[in-house]
Amino acid sequence: MTERPDIVIVGSGIGGATIAAGLAPTGARILILERGERLLKRPENRDARAIFRRGFFRPDETWFDGQGNPFQPGNYYNVGGNSKFFGAVLCRFRREDFLAMEHQDGTSPAWPFDYDEIEPWYTRAEQLYQVRGDATQDPTEPFHSAPYPQPPVPDEGPVAAVREKLAAMGLNPYALPLAIDLDRWLANGQTPWDGYPDSISGGKLDAESMALAEALRHPNVTLLTGARLRRLVTAADGVKIDSVVYVQGGKCHDLRAPMFILSAGAIQSAALLLASSSADHPQGLANSSGQVGRNFMNHNATAVVAVDPRFRNTAIYQKSFGLNDYYLSDGKGGPPLGNVQLLGRMGGVILKSGMPLVPEAILQLLANLGIDFYAMSEDLPSPDNRVRVSGDRLTLEWKKTNLAAHEQLVATLKQHLRDTGFPFVFAKPFDKRTPSHQCGTVRMGKDPRDAPLDPFCRAYDHPNLFVVDASFFPSSAALNPALTIAAQALRVAEHIASEDIGR
Repeated sequence: MTERPDIVIVGSGIGGATIAAGLAPTGARILILERGERLLKRPENRDARAIFRRGFFRPDETWFDGQGNPFQPGNYYNVGGNSKFFGAVLCRFRREDFLAMEHQDGTSPAWPFDYDEIEPWYTRAEQLYQVRGDATQDPTEPFHSAPYPQPPVPDEGPVAAVREKLAAMGLNPYALPLAIDLDRWLANGQTPWDGYPDSISGGKLDAESMALAEALRHPNVTLLTGARLRRLVTAADGVKIDSVVYVQGGKCHDLRAPMFILSAGAIQSAALLLASSSADHPQGLANSSGQVGRNFMNHNATAVVAVDPRFRNTAIYQKSFGLNDYYLSDGKGGPPLGNVQLLGRMGGVILKSGMPLVPEAILQLLANLGIDFYAMSEDLPSPDNRVRVSGDRLTLEWKKTNLAAHEQLVATLKQHLRDTGFPFVFAKPFDKRTPSHQCGTVRMGKDPRDAPLDPFCRAYDHPNLFVVDASFFPSSAALNPALTIAAQALRVAEHIASEDIGR
């Protein structure tokens, strides 16, 4: 791009790529700054040992927890963001998720708009990402103004048999809404997609292959890779954002533009705002409320593996159905427990990454005789769960909430699996190294005294700054966040087009 851009978007994940696709038809000159590079088609993309044991794609980066202990995070920096590795589940939040909901540990706050407001944008996002699903199978599924663009991904034989047994118990297994072109995926390798990265043509319908590709079809949109953001700089009035400072190829650049959209992810967007502190804004930008970096949420998540010596799991991908029977209550009129869905097929190599002392051969035997589930419960917002920045040091302080409900969900799932005939059921919680749907660090709300962003993700303190990624979530719900990010990104894009570009 030889001219100064009209809009700078920081990040090319679900938020950044989708809002770029929504804004591209306006003709505005859009520059997308991405810290990483495009993932290439290479053998490691389908190599479980490289991905899950060697951490081939993980960045060489260290964060610190609240006790000062270092750890290597599971966040990725590449074109398409974390969606290159996601499980491709693009589900709508339930209608109730946008309202205040009581949980065992407290209240999940209401969003500043209801389900009906975002519903048309859910439909558009499903169309953009060509979601495969069937909205009639899940009793908790809210109203859809249009069906899914494609039929659901089929259950494989062993998976279908387990689904039938769960249904016979009175449960309601439903087809997961998936952004996957199954034929294309399997043509490039007989592996699951959950946790496996994809090159742009491999069958996973992620931020790069769908939304970003759509945006880049427009000549007014440019992608610049290898650009690591350092700070945002305000104009002399201390209100408007004047420029962004980034490093590329060892050189520091100061880029000016009329509008900026942060879509770097719930950790990095908050970190960038905090790192941009100045005399006018000693707490960082967009932070007169003092809430930037606070209210971090990360789903309570546990892998549950059921084993039966008589069972033979010949599935390749496995990840095709879920359960929401305990999503709105515990099944007995009590508070919600959460969502259950299949994990991508796990083999001995993957299992050993969580159980290093067990011989891989034994773990492979268990994998051949078992089926793998993912139990997920809502993490409630707390101002004490936060991101801090000191120079180049990033600290993530996080104490899980709503754990009793999650433990109840895991126990209930384990009992159901035993009742279907699996005598051995094992559970392994995910830890802080796994980004289990991080969100909430720059939340939106109707009151600037306790929320950095308005309901259209515009910073109350800076009218030309938007934050469009999972940062804006007031609550985490207990479902995969990607489709909600995409839907809100399209909603915000139309708002910007009509309120900022169109006038």
